[in-house]
Amino acid sequence: MTTTTATSAFDLITLGRVGVDIYPLQTGVGLEDVSTFGKFLGGSATNVAVAGAKHGLNSAVITRTGDDPFGRYIVRELERLGVKSGFVTRDDSLATPVTFCEIFPPDDFPLYFYRQPKAPDLNIEAETLDLDAIRDAKIFWATVTGLSEEPSRAAHHAAFAARARRDHTILDLDYRAMFWPDAATATAAIEPILAQSTIAIGNKEECEVAVGETEPQRAADALLERGVDIAVVKQGPRGVLAKTREGSIEVPTHFVDVINGLGAGDSFGGAFCKGLIAGWDLEHILRFANVAGAIVASRLECSTAMPSTAEVDEILKENSLA
Repeated sequence: MTTTTATSAFDLITLGRVGVDIYPLQTGVGLEDVSTFGKFLGGSATNVAVAGAKHGLNSAVITRTGDDPFGRYIVRELERLGVKSGFVTRDDSLATPVTFCEIFPPDDFPLYFYRQPKAPDLNIEAETLDLDAIRDAKIFWATVTGLSEEPSRAAHHAAFAARARRDHTILDLDYRAMFWPDAATATAAIEPILAQSTIAIGNKEECEVAVGETEPQRAADALLERGVDIAVVKQGPRGVLAKTREGSIEVPTHFVDVINGLGAGDSFGGAFCKGLIAGWDLEHILRFANVAGAIVASRLECSTAMPSTAEVDEILKENSLA
């Protein structure tokens, strides 16, 4: 088991899913017809940490792998991509998950998760967490997936309790139906964590699971009613809405030729964190994050596709959005 004791606050700590993405190098065909694949670091919480690191944030991820070659690859790749791996632990009884996808641009990307009988990242235990590091991080980010099973659910509750609603405590509404017995169970698990979060981010479908609303303004209002200070609702081609108790902001989508949309939300998340750390106003954060997400959608992979701040700024400048 690898552990880290924080000596100074991280800019960003994420908690949740990790795995190895095995993505086809051919698009527009089913997996049965794919002949070559690429291997990439994956998992939503992990990708957000990578995206944040690409923007210069001091990032770490709390997760768990199997004690196997893919687990060793994950630790090595995290470090190569600038994410501290000291909070990554190993589970001797479970295999590191792999995820396959099919790529049918512009909007069909079926995912196939191999996380049985259980993923190690769902075996994270509350007593293994460095609660001081979680409390002191400038941003803490966790995803709904981690609430789907014990002991991970209890670990998430411990982490959010340690934060005590500190600013920039973010819940990613990343709902994946295959990880839950039904949507109602997910809704019940999400509710108490929302009350401990200051920011919630999700798309319309994820908002429906979390708060029963898909219309963006009503969904944002419902998230605010649950206790968050900033509600962010991603609307796909219609852009993104952010709402606080003082008002709302909507910014349009930055359109690209989509190759693989699977990592766009994670790139958005890491860029959003960059804006929070930089102290930007909310509109600029949204515009920056939108472009960052679009850039990854125009590329094949996820983690290694995350753009730099300079890449995003150049597009904003070209479009007079900076």
